[in-house]
Amino acid sequence: MTEAIQQYRDFMKANFGIFDRVTTDQSAGKPMPPLQKPPGPGEELIDLPKPDASILLKTDFHRCLQDRRSRREFSRDPLSLEELSYLLWATQGVVRVVADGSVALRPVPSGGGRHPFETYLLINRVTGLDAGICRYLPLSHQLVRLTRQADLPYKATRATGGQTFVGESAVVFVWSCVPYRGEWRYHIAAHKTMLLDAGHLCQNLYLACESLGTGTCAVAAYDQQAMDRLIGLDGQEEFVVYLAPVGSTVSAAG
Repeated sequence: MTEAIQQYRDFMKANFGIFDRVTTDQSAGKPMPPLQKPPGPGEELIDLPKPDASILLKTDFHRCLQDRRSRREFSRDPLSLEELSYLLWATQGVVRVVADGSVALRPVPSGGGRHPFETYLLINRVTGLDAGICRYLPLSHQLVRLTRQADLPYKATRATGGQTFVGESAVVFVWSCVPYRGEWRYHIAAHKTMLLDAGHLCQNLYLACESLGTGTCAVAAYDQQAMDRLIGLDGQEEFVVYLAPVGSTVSAAG
């Protein structure tokens, strides 16, 4: 076994013993990082429909689990704004804020309630939305418009090493991590926990897609710099960790 392999194996192990040797920013009394990135001045806000379970095609939870697949073939049909709204709520929506505004209860779990992710959308075909990049604002259940551009299918495919199904989807969910949200509480023990949390939210996307009759496929193979650059991230204080294309499906695979 090489030293590098052992190093990465060790990353997978529990390391909460670090608390015996360090002071976290939370215990030092430093301010908690915000629950979400606020919109910038003058950025366009887009209201989303209230999440509504009446649009679900499958309401049998057992059947959703049984039928869940990674789906890599998408039709040209657009997603509706109602479908997009439901998928966003299912993955990072806020049910309510508690603990004097410091904790957001959501449909997905997160270590210490930190929820360190931001959701960006590469929009190709969503009814009522121009093609381009938006970011989800979970506290208000809105989108903030970042760009309008029609070449996202090409850029998304290129940034994922030629995985054409990514560019052929109706919308690509791109999750970035703001690591300080976890580090504030857990120091270097935060990083394993945050990656586990990414799996929680993507599984919710899978099941929500199945319930809507749409499909998705988790993607972890991408060019880090290209994807960060596409979204407009600095790659240090915020960077992409996971993505998943979503669309109406024509077949299942995987």
